[in-house]
Amino acid sequence: MTFKAVFLDIDGTILRPDHSYSEKTKDAIEQLQNNGIEVFLATGRPIHEIKELATSLNIDSFIGYNGALAIYNSETIVNETMGENLVNKMVAISKDNQHEFVMYTNNMSYFANMNSPFSRDFSEIFQMNHIENYTSKVADQILGITIMNVKEDEKALYQIDPSIVLAEVNVNNLNHTYDVLRTNVNKGEAIKKTLERLNISADEVIAFGDGMNDKEMLQFVGEGFAMGNANPDLFQYAKHKTTTVTEDGIYNGLKKLDLVL
Repeated sequence: MTFKAVFLDIDGTILRPDHSYSEKTKDAIEQLQNNGIEVFLATGRPIHEIKELATSLNIDSFIGYNGALAIYNSETIVNETMGENLVNKMVAISKDNQHEFVMYTNNMSYFANMNSPFSRDFSEIFQMNHIENYTSKVADQILGITIMNVKEDEKALYQIDPSIVLAEVNVNNLNHTYDVLRTNVNKGEAIKKTLERLNISADEVIAFGDGMNDKEMLQFVGEGFAMGNANPDLFQYAKHKTTTVTEDGIYNGLKKLDLVL
């Protein structure tokens, strides 16, 4: 099989718990690129917060905001805002239940209260530098939402529409934190549209992930790898299981396919 594209989740897949990546991971990406294989970062994170990482890995193409925005080099392929009505409802639920949130536009991350302990921990873990307090003026520009301090029995409060799905954020030191996903807006759907633009079939694509927001991505591509440190519920959706992020899972998965030396 000739492979033409690889999609890589960031946290827990490329990045280790200390926010670093291994030299083997960087080397594997370089080998793919040298062989003409397109490499994308595919993340729940806002794209404006991952530019430094992208530059260090020489990557210019992205699936961001859990599939709400897809960019190939400088071309925008997908741009799916959440809609002002849905955003306003989410804000109201959060306020009524003393929860926290962060909402993302294409150039800023907006916290309910950027000085709260939850917000400070979240922004530190994800090394966020472009943050402000939320204002309803940007409600029509929101591409993604993460809610925090939400107990298990409170998740249903946010599932106000059949298209809403909550995916737990699979990062160390974070509890009761969920990405608000839409069934028709996810990494898998964004990859599908991107591949249509590039005239690449799903069988020619590889993906690596570790969280439940990677489910559709791993299901869609020809060779889906769940990291060894992945959410256990994810394994059933992946064709392969590789080693953990601290054990060079990306490199070892690509080695299994004979794509790296």
